[in-house]
Amino acid sequence: MKNIALLGATGSIGLQTVDVIRQHPEQFKLYAIAFGRNIKHAIPIIQEFKPKKIVVQDQETKEKLQHRVDGARIIVGNEGMVDISIDRYTDVLVNAVMGSVGLQATLSAIREHKQVAIANKETLVTAGHLVMDEVRKHHVTLLPVDSEHSAIFQCLNGEHEKTIHKIILTASGGSFRDKTRDEIANVTVKDALNHPNWNMGAKITIDSATMMNKGLEVIEAHWLFDLAYDQIDVIQHKESVIHSMVEYIDRSVIAQLGSPDMKVPIQYALTYPTRLDLSQTKRLNLSEIGQLHFNEMDMERFPCLQMAYDAGRKGGTMPTVLNAANEMAVELFLREKISFLQIEDFIQRAMQEHQVIKSPDLETILALDQQTRQQVISYLN
Repeated sequence: MKNIALLGATGSIGLQTVDVIRQHPEQFKLYAIAFGRNIKHAIPIIQEFKPKKIVVQDQETKEKLQHRVDGARIIVGNEGMVDISIDRYTDVLVNAVMGSVGLQATLSAIREHKQVAIANKETLVTAGHLVMDEVRKHHVTLLPVDSEHSAIFQCLNGEHEKTIHKIILTASGGSFRDKTRDEIANVTVKDALNHPNWNMGAKITIDSATMMNKGLEVIEAHWLFDLAYDQIDVIQHKESVIHSMVEYIDRSVIAQLGSPDMKVPIQYALTYPTRLDLSQTKRLNLSEIGQLHFNEMDMERFPCLQMAYDAGRKGGTMPTVLNAANEMAVELFLREKISFLQIEDFIQRAMQEHQVIKSPDLETILALDQQTRQQVISYLN
């Protein structure tokens, strides 16, 4: 029995993690959860699993929740996320929060030698050098939950890292993959949230449409697998059946395939190095699919992907600026304050105005993250 502490319990990945735990009550116990303000989605989880600790975003949410919960300790804010991450009864921390808010909790869990399943790519994008330094120092395995990184992780099992030629991340292309830039100039929020393959949260769906999600995954892969950016390729694959591939120096390519269902990589991270049945997920039937399609990525069509490569290669604080600017620009788009293509403009402007700090500490990263968000808001004027 593994005790799970789940950050981001009411988000898309969080709810699917809950579903995996629900399917294997003999294997997992939901020991603690953290969420923002979504009491509506949290209450059924709390009533069903009765976690011992609950973390909420602010005091107002705590007061609303307090009279509806019995027997659980309710904690507020970032300190609460750190608390459940290092709790002596926590066996696995699942970081499924959106954005850089999960960074300190992840670092704290690693220092306490907890098993960490990371679905929060922004943690590695923002502070990959700090996270991986702690991983190496404390001999912890960081288990990826993103379908692409889980695929790479599985393709590398039993292989020697020195035999890797490159890795190939697959990208569905998002909501507007078949449209030109002229055709997406005036798209709506509703249009952008209509992903053809995956059921995801709003922010990550927008990131998929701009291809920033894949860009963040490139930076994440750089840190997770200790590879140069020239060893990380992205290819468009509309069906999302091949989740990613590894090419070795002998020219062989190993791919991980499956139906597009996030519960598969979530469960693998929870059960690693073993596997369990996942009866509610559809089995892959290649004869039913018939054909798989692949296209080279067009960096001019998807400039956010190029910006991510550029930020990763510059290193230091530039990926922090990239991520913070993107998060705020996406939020402004979702609030219908800017157009879809202005997301790219705001990110590019923030990067152009930034002077890189080569080896930032955690305090510098957190301060720059907030500063960049305010800077992006100022572009509205």
